Amino acid sequence: MNRSTLSLIGVTAALAAVAGVATVTGAGTPDAAPAVSAARLPVERSTLACPAPSDSDFASTTYTAFTPKGDSAGSGGSAALLAAAGQDGKAAKRKPVAPLKEAGKPVTAVTESADAPALIGTADGALAPGWTVQQTTVVDAGPARAVLGTSCAVPDSEFWFPAVSTGADRQDYVHLTNPDENSAVVDLRLYGDKGEVKTTTTDGITVPPGATVPVLLSTLTTEKSDALTLHVSARSGRVGATVEAEDAKAGGDWLPASTDPAPEAVMPGIPGDASDVRLVVFATGDSDADLKLRLASSGGEITPAGHETVHVKSGMTSAVDLGDLTKGEAGSLVLSPTDPSDKAPVVAALQITRGKGASQETAFLPATAPVGDRASAADNRTKGSTLALTAPEGDATVRVVTSASTKGGEPVTKNVPVKRGTTVVLSPPAPSEGKGAFAVTVEPASGGPVYASRMLALPEGGVPMFTIQAMPDDRGLVAVPESEEDLSILNR
Repeated sequence: MNRSTLSLIGVTAALAAVAGVATVTGAGTPDAAPAVSAARLPVERSTLACPAPSDSDFASTTYTAFTPKGDSAGSGGSAALLAAAGQDGKAAKRKPVAPLKEAGKPVTAVTESADAPALIGTADGALAPGWTVQQTTVVDAGPARAVLGTSCAVPDSEFWFPAVSTGADRQDYVHLTNPDENSAVVDLRLYGDKGEVKTTTTDGITVPPGATVPVLLSTLTTEKSDALTLHVSARSGRVGATVEAEDAKAGGDWLPASTDPAPEAVMPGIPGDASDVRLVVFATGDSDADLKLRLASSGGEITPAGHETVHVKSGMTSAVDLGDLTKGEAGSLVLSPTDPSDKAPVVAALQITRGKGASQETAFLPATAPVGDRASAADNRTKGSTLALTAPEGDATVRVVTSASTKGGEPVTKNVPVKRGTTVVLSPPAPSEGKGAFAVTVEPASGGPVYASRMLALPEGGVPMFTIQAMPDDRGLVAVPESEEDLSILNR
């Protein structure tokens, strides 16, 4: 897809929780002070941003917004998306998109406009905890045919994107979006298999307030590589960031950021019919990382033959072609240190291909955080949605809740056991009666940490078009220190 001003917004979730009173603990030196316990309270405001969809004349984009029931004790509130400003600083027509009126029931909006803008939205009150928006674009003809899906995500000051490319067959744009009222200044760095790549014009990129700046990665360097890691850091302010990766031969998708650097990485939900899987890993710290690879299948952990371990040098990117790793059975890839005492942090992502020859499609699955308290995927269809759950550390039980649909019906709940070291794949149960899109919420009920993803398959013209979204914790709750002394009078 040729795009001169392609704009993506990565999302920002402002986790503001108000406890109602100002509190402190008793006096004393820092090392003698008693530990302060923390209550987990619902957030009161969330901010999200969604990328400008494809500019193809053959594209149709669906926005599905959803807030799960259960966190907020209050009622009321609002949630909606508005057009963001472009590089010229001017916002498009600001009619609310996908306004949400109640928790527990998703709403959708559809656009087929080739110049649809990026969107920024806020939710407050009872609609803020866990508010999520899924953007799904179907390009059903032309060289850019693909399904491009992304969960509108959280802005921050730092992002890592393994698996970006400046190769001849790829067009990768990083989209930088500033949700705040002051300009943000952003630096970009690219790292290959020999370390940092020599680049130009990557320091001090200014992102105006409420605006989006797209950057084509291949314009930053003369080096052509199909396995790079992009580091985005905001020296002032914060931005939403994500990468749109388009392959001339194999479709494309949005590439979200990897979870924060850590010694281990989990990528849940590789489809069983994947024809090719490529792992890209970057060592962010001062030490090399030696990692063992495990595939959590339905029957247990498997060590991929010929790919038992991978060595990643500090500050360098390593790519491993795993081929048809799953061999017909869906699974999850788990990376961990070969020496448990080795704590070298890494970031990682998978590039997944389904189909062959001229009928290929690509999606990306970055390392993700565990579900935590709860996670939701908003845009699900009766046909085509698949949920993957894995528990790498211990047996777990997961509560899967299907919401009412956009056209009615009642929620459906199912408890799903997940054995240690396995991946459970299921089609989410459809809501009773009602038709239309529905949301799926995952809540760990017992046992060890659970990692999840949702695949949406929308085949078209013999091409197995699909997208995968990881499902980390929705940040609907925030820890607030509990009070030992009420000093609310100081706030008056």
